[in-house]
Amino acid sequence: RFDMSFLNAAAMRLGYGKLPNKTVDTLGLARRLVRSEVRSLKLGALAAHFRSPVAPTHRALDDARATAHVLWALLERAGSLGVSHLDDLLRLPKARGAPHYKKIELTDSLPRRPGVYFFRDREDAIIYVGKAKNLRTRVRSYFYGDDRRSIAQMLRDLATIDHRVCATELEAEITELRLIHAHRPRYNRRSRPPKSMHWVKLTDERFPRLSIVRTFRDDGCLYLGPYRSRRHASVVVTALWDAVPIRRCLTRGGARSAACNFSQLGVAMCPCDGSVSEAEYAEVVGQLRNGLTKSPEALFSRLHTKMLDHARNRRFEDAAALRDRHRALARSLERRRAWEAMQRVGVLWAVDESGDNIIIEAGRLTAAWSDPDPAPLNAAGSSSASFPQVPATTLIAEEAHLIWRWLNRPGVVIVDAERPLLLPAEPVPALTKLAV
Repeated sequence: RFDMSFLNAAAMRLGYGKLPNKTVDTLGLARRLVRSEVRSLKLGALAAHFRSPVAPTHRALDDARATAHVLWALLERAGSLGVSHLDDLLRLPKARGAPHYKKIELTDSLPRRPGVYFFRDREDAIIYVGKAKNLRTRVRSYFYGDDRRSIAQMLRDLATIDHRVCATELEAEITELRLIHAHRPRYNRRSRPPKSMHWVKLTDERFPRLSIVRTFRDDGCLYLGPYRSRRHASVVVTALWDAVPIRRCLTRGGARSAACNFSQLGVAMCPCDGSVSEAEYAEVVGQLRNGLTKSPEALFSRLHTKMLDHARNRRFEDAAALRDRHRALARSLERRRAWEAMQRVGVLWAVDESGDNIIIEAGRLTAAWSDPDPAPLNAAGSSSASFPQVPATTLIAEEAHLIWRWLNRPGVVIVDAERPLLLPAEPVPALTKLAV
């Protein structure tokens, strides 16, 4: 940095601007490569150690020539460690002298392309799956000073590295997701399949209620989900309870001596004491269905009003809890709408500005390639007009979310589609827009 500051100052004084080149510090390389061989890492000591024909004399040209000679000698040493490209060289000074650093040789055959990599142990079991824009650079980064305990343990168990090249980054993301669900590697924490899935269901009863279930059935009921845990589903249920006075007790209705606690508090229209007619209760259920499927504004305006009331009364913790419920419900509705839109469209072909092409069918990736002039889509009538209202597994749900997020990136163009890609006319209100 000291030398570069002088060079940049001179370049700017002469009207060239700062030097745009990437830089590598010979001192940092020497620390990593020859620290045990020399007593001093000063330029003069390194030049003498590598028998430079030019001795540094604290003059610009002589010091530059000596530094160049030292750099070439260090590059030769770095090559013996598998450093063959600039990105490897730039990371080398930060590499830790860990006992597993020698395993970096396992990355020599990795290409510099997007794809998925597999870490295997001595028994050939997959212990970790990851994705990368550049396979070689990403995998080698694990050996460059990552001090997380889990990484050290994973490198200790590592025996071989396999990879699968993907045509696009989206294909790599989805392939990683599918492999994690298929193999359940022990070092993958994020995206691992949950032990059980949960859905929020509007039951088909005389007086319907919201229920958290572990099985999705095509029974005509309205569902939200799937959720990775019961806790996540409970947040959404509580948000809907805050928005609509649907019953919370488990009784089926009828004459009783007293109403339930929720009815007495006035937070729910419960038919437990027989005071609520089916027609009156059907209006509440209709409001809920309409808010979940067509016009969510009414649901979220009630949540927002309650949140502002809590804030004015300095009940900030209650206001923050309502904010979190608002966001959880909004996320659920947005994902449900995206799922339905991709189901209705059937087969779709899209391309982004970098030339990555994908074909999806019913919300799942079926093909991906990078080609400026691909063959046209010919899939009319290939998919059915009927579809499940929510994904059947978290894997399908997360894959659909990745695809929808890619479709909404700037520069993505729909080239062809079996049917129009449509969303409901009324969007899910954002919390920031409601707060204005």
